Amino acid sequence: MRCPFCGSEDTQVKDSRPADDGAAIRRRRSCPSCGARFTTFERVTLRELTVLKSDQRRVPFDREKLARSIRVALRKRPVDEDRVERIVNGIQRRLEAEGESEIASRAIGEMVMDTLRELDPVAYVRFASVYRNFREAKDFQAFLGSLGKTPDPDNG
Repeated sequence: MRCPFCGSEDTQVKDSRPADDGAAIRRRRSCPSCGARFTTFERVTLRELTVLKSDQRRVPFDREKLARSIRVALRKRPVDEDRVERIVNGIQRRLEAEGESEIASRAIGEMVMDTLRELDPVAYVRFASVYRNFREAKDFQAFLGSLGKTPDPDNG
């Protein structure tokens, strides 16, 4: 593994342990050249995923971009980082398990929306405002009005 600080290819693993409920391995590394320490994560990838954007471009699936968008929606909300990692892992596993190598960005967005709707209503609205491209206050009003129209399974 190349050192992100000096570029040396001679780094050493100092410690390894399971992470993300066994879905990854966390490795602490050090660089003998510059003395820097850093952490890497090793994850299983079942298949290479490609995201089909709404403008028909194809881009590689970016796990970190997904995590960032969820973190932005959850900023200053009572949800810890471990939960965010579990959400990202779950979405990535679902995408890989679907058997398709190309996934529409819309499908990924809907998975995030479904997850956030159950987890935190504020984060759900924040994500929806970007994902659905709200431009005016009335867009928020219409969306928030639709939240109350969802049937409650406990109340029939």
